[in-house]
Amino acid sequence: MDRLLGMQVFVRVVDLGGFTAASVEFGISPTMVGKHIRELETRLGARLLNRTTRRQSLTEAGRTYYQRRRQALVEVEAADASVDQLRAAPRGELRISAPTSYGACQLAPALTDFLQDFPEISASLHLNDRVIDLVEDGFDVAFRIGTLSDSGLIARPLKPYRMMLCASPAYLARHGTPQTPGDLARHECMDFLRWENEHTWRMFGKDGEMQVQVPARLTINNGIALRNAALAGFGIVLQTEAVLADDLASGRLVQLLPDYAPPARPMHLIYQADRQPTPKLSEFIRFALERFGL
Repeated sequence: MDRLLGMQVFVRVVDLGGFTAASVEFGISPTMVGKHIRELETRLGARLLNRTTRRQSLTEAGRTYYQRRRQALVEVEAADASVDQLRAAPRGELRISAPTSYGACQLAPALTDFLQDFPEISASLHLNDRVIDLVEDGFDVAFRIGTLSDSGLIARPLKPYRMMLCASPAYLARHGTPQTPGDLARHECMDFLRWENEHTWRMFGKDGEMQVQVPARLTINNGIALRNAALAGFGIVLQTEAVLADDLASGRLVQLLPDYAPPARPMHLIYQADRQPTPKLSEFIRFALERFGL
């Protein structure tokens, strides 16, 4: 059997978690996948996978071999890609993950500009506030809010994710305008349902950090829905400026307590580090950094 193909099959069995998924990728039967693995184990004189009827797991030898061979295959693919990229135009589908409010209000409009510039690229934008796994979930790139863990991914810093307090003129006419963070306790404050510190807003001002416990009769797990409730005049909303910017500019909402800003959160563009970026990904990274970078 082809030695390089056997290595590729083994690495993808581990990456994809099973023989069946690897067989689909290579266009061969699961039985043939098994033959490649057995031939590889025979040549090495060591078992690489512990196999049961339901799952596979790496042996100690398998883990070592997988790590070395995966890196070797990455280098082979990078060498091939470096030649291909000299003649390849950016094309194909980009799978992008982004937080819901940020993706809907900032990324989606920008993405249309990008697609107009590159007619052979298509995009699939997935909006979700959970932390996704780029490899496991099959994404090319992700926008991520907050402090990053040491994941081995490339992380490019973007403009911080800034929050602000707003309310509609109609609400303020009925209830008055808060002058200090402490005044919020006497107002209708609408909260984001999934925040860890429920109904507690952190504010930074001239006296440093303070935590304000706010009443919240309405909680919603979507920033755009909270903005719509604020536009309806129900209460005060704490949301990202990406969601509120157009309403502030038009006067539909009014910023409150500008001297007591909630803390900005870091924002990053992340993508895999262990392979040569495709032209479509390289162009999107360049575009995103120009549009949203520091």
